[in-house]
Amino acid sequence: MLPPLTYIVSRLRIRQLRLLIALDELGTLHRAADRVAISQPGASKALNEIETTFGMPLFARSAQGLQANDLGRCVIRYARLIHSDLAHLHDEMQGILQGHGGHVTVGTIAGSVPLVAKALTKLRQLQPGISVQIVEDISSRLLKLLDEGRLDLAIARTSGSQHPDAYECLSLHPERLVLVAGPKHPQHDNPALSLQELSTYSWVVYPTGTPMRAVLEREFAEAGLDFPRYPLETSSTFSMLSLLQEDPLLVAVMPHSIAGSSEEFGLLQRLPLALQSRTEPCSIIHREGSSLSPLATLLLEHLRNEQQTLAEE
Repeated sequence: MLPPLTYIVSRLRIRQLRLLIALDELGTLHRAADRVAISQPGASKALNEIETTFGMPLFARSAQGLQANDLGRCVIRYARLIHSDLAHLHDEMQGILQGHGGHVTVGTIAGSVPLVAKALTKLRQLQPGISVQIVEDISSRLLKLLDEGRLDLAIARTSGSQHPDAYECLSLHPERLVLVAGPKHPQHDNPALSLQELSTYSWVVYPTGTPMRAVLEREFAEAGLDFPRYPLETSSTFSMLSLLQEDPLLVAVMPHSIAGSSEEFGLLQRLPLALQSRTEPCSIIHREGSSLSPLATLLLEHLRNEQQTLAEE
């Protein structure tokens, strides 16, 4: 049985976590000990303490070295996250001491990437020494990262959360979606195009449960059509664009903001068929009651300004 969290927290040490990462990368206790600058007996003792703390072995021993088991891989993954968080802490403190703006992490759904890019460009012009991490994902995963404290801000939808009241939100305009295909798709200039005609093609779609997938499913249902069978599924805008480039017969639905900029570069073409449904508006959100850093507060203000500019256009 896994020991209580309080017991684990009271016994784990940062050097032990560094040893786990080194063992995963190097495979032997001797080389891992050299990496973290301790003796081999000291490394052996530290590994034993780690496994005792968790109450179970984390590595399989063999003549070739140490190989993490399923539990070990899980612990190592979180050891890397903790180490990464400490690195961000160090960078942010160093930036503050040197008079820079520190570090900020912002999450965004695909359709709001252009908004984030515009706001960050303005912010970096004012504070070029800041460190920024952008995480693009679907709303449910962004909310999880926000709950874990791994994001300062996120642009996402809160309706899928089990506790939507846990966030402070600034609502944005509803996201426009468009149908797109590669530049050589045979239906790109068909003024009488119908959803029934497009249903005969292969599709690349967002995963089940995402708002953009729900819009597409609703469009097919209201047209009395079956949803396309065997679609390609991805939440990655880059993967979607790459697939549309490789297969000229693929069809997709994506945010208007992404489609517009991609069309300018010749990566795709919007199809002459308007979607009737709209997605739920997204919001700029952060955790209720959380204290935003000065840099995150400044980024929030830039996001608000850019959103206001877009709304007025």
